Amino acid sequence: MEKIDHYLDKIAEKVLHESARLNGGIPYIPEDGHYTDIGQEDIAWWTNGFFGGLLWQLYHYTENEAFRSYAEQIEERLDRALEEFVDLHHDVGFMWLHTAVANYRKTENEKSRVRGLKAASILSSRFNSNGHFIRAWNEEKTGWVIIDSMMNIPLLHWAAVELKDPRFKQIAIAHADTVQQYLIREDGSSAHIGSFDPESGDFIEWIGGQGFSSDSAWSRGQSWAIYGFALSYKHTGNTNYLNTAIQVANYFLANSAQTNNIPVIDFKAPPINADTDTSAGMIAACGLLELSRSLSKEHGKLYKDTALQLLSAVLDSYTDFSIETDGLVMGGAVDYHGKEGKNVGLVYADYFLIEALLKLKDSEMDLW
Repeated sequence: MEKIDHYLDKIAEKVLHESARLNGGIPYIPEDGHYTDIGQEDIAWWTNGFFGGLLWQLYHYTENEAFRSYAEQIEERLDRALEEFVDLHHDVGFMWLHTAVANYRKTENEKSRVRGLKAASILSSRFNSNGHFIRAWNEEKTGWVIIDSMMNIPLLHWAAVELKDPRFKQIAIAHADTVQQYLIREDGSSAHIGSFDPESGDFIEWIGGQGFSSDSAWSRGQSWAIYGFALSYKHTGNTNYLNTAIQVANYFLANSAQTNNIPVIDFKAPPINADTDTSAGMIAACGLLELSRSLSKEHGKLYKDTALQLLSAVLDSYTDFSIETDGLVMGGAVDYHGKEGKNVGLVYADYFLIEALLKLKDSEMDLW
């Protein structure tokens, strides 16, 4: 990866063109080569913070004020989601860690700090005290917990430090313990969804969610688990989380190696459907690099080397650096069973590609 700066410079040039075309819009999936503004359709959509996050990463790398300006436009638009409130759920971490909290960390903007604290309060309010979990979505899903949540609870760790209030950290730890106990299997694979009785808090069953089945291994969920538990270790120093991150990472490594480091959507699905999800590879790359930092140089080398392999596989065959089209990483998939959202660009795959490249330089902006 001697060309890291070369790739980052090409990415920065492309994202400037994307941002100009979007003109304050919030992207998700390119359609016919170009982004539309999903913020007009759903201002509370779970991915609405990722473009802001990659803009802050690029601002941190280049010091080009245009990236900051575009990021702040997105942050301000998300105020409507906070005001409307009812559609928000566990993904407020993804939405405001990468926008408001990023802004505050970089500029000490007090209004951004307040936005982040509001989001953390929303997330903590979803805690089920009997089951020791943060509920996922809304409506009838009052007892559902999903593996993605491990990447949202760093918002609570940030708020605990910012307010000097241990309640936020206590909730994050209790939730991580529940996910660790009930969603991580003995073989290192991860369930996407765990269903709990919302009254008693008792575990009921796994639910298939975006993977092939309830007992399969959705690759993006596996990558959320790698990175999420590595971050929980970073915030707490609890070696149980570190060991879980290693366990799920080893499962991911063994399976992604079977498909030349381009993950299929689900590692336990029948081989007749080998659709890829490059976003799982990019998230895993970041998680593996984070994990490698928590280990000795000798032990961490395996995970850093694999992260490099995941990145190289995508950069060699699944990237588009043309300034005329939108989206960087191709070959992503929204879920296993959906008829649409296969072999597409996903804004969060782009974010994690950029973060991983910056991590290799030890120069990323810490948004977690």
